[in-house]
Amino acid sequence: MKRLVMTCATALLAVAAASRTVAAQADEIQVYDGGLAPRGTFNLTVHNNFTVRGIKTPGFVGGVTPDGSFNGVPEWALGVTDWFEAGLYLPLYTHDKTLGFGMDGAKLRLLFAVPNADDRTFIYGTNFEFSLNAKRWDTHRVTSEMRGIVGWHVSPALDVILNPIFDTAYDGFKNIEFVPAARVAYNTSKAWSLALESYSSFGSIGGLLPAAEQSHQLFGVIDHTTTRGFEIEIGAGVGLTNASDKLTLKLILSKDINSRK
Repeated sequence: MKRLVMTCATALLAVAAASRTVAAQADEIQVYDGGLAPRGTFNLTVHNNFTVRGIKTPGFVGGVTPDGSFNGVPEWALGVTDWFEAGLYLPLYTHDKTLGFGMDGAKLRLLFAVPNADDRTFIYGTNFEFSLNAKRWDTHRVTSEMRGIVGWHVSPALDVILNPIFDTAYDGFKNIEFVPAARVAYNTSKAWSLALESYSSFGSIGGLLPAAEQSHQLFGVIDHTTTRGFEIEIGAGVGLTNASDKLTLKLILSKDINSRK
């Protein structure tokens, strides 16, 4: 088990150091750990991120400029069964230096995961997202994401989570983009944890981008659960290549707002 942990941690750090990701705006910067809202429970998660120093030109004509942009979205979720959670991201919004404030679209999320993931050593699941995008956010009106979830709660103090992610604009198999994420967390207690997260994009599976055109961000993260059930995640991410945003801050706030006995 120790060898497995060291291998996963080494792989995460190697990805952070050697891989390159395509710089792109994100309404959500998060690694999925397979946790689900209990059946009948509504949860509200508010995602916020601010690009302190980023790419100074939009990814396409008329698009949002990353540098100095603030992105966010409320995520409304419902635990449907002990293995299925449905979610809605609405509304997605951004404020940047060029376009000002505007709406970016909406997303539907379907998350399937092994029940009671927090109590298991090995976890797995799959998340599907279906997006309707504004012109300022994406050149494609409709896009989707398939996110795998594989992880190990190695001990009460150590978690290793991998999210292989594939994005598509329904424009051909070869154009599907590989954008994995990963997380290694040290839980100092049930209420506090420290984590290292990486967010990568290798380009399309039909033709990976040259290293110089890829980018990567590595985040340091602090998680805290209050005695009243509020979950707070604060993180700062640095870009490791010239093609990535140099400094990004994120804040995620989450709370169960209704439960059905």
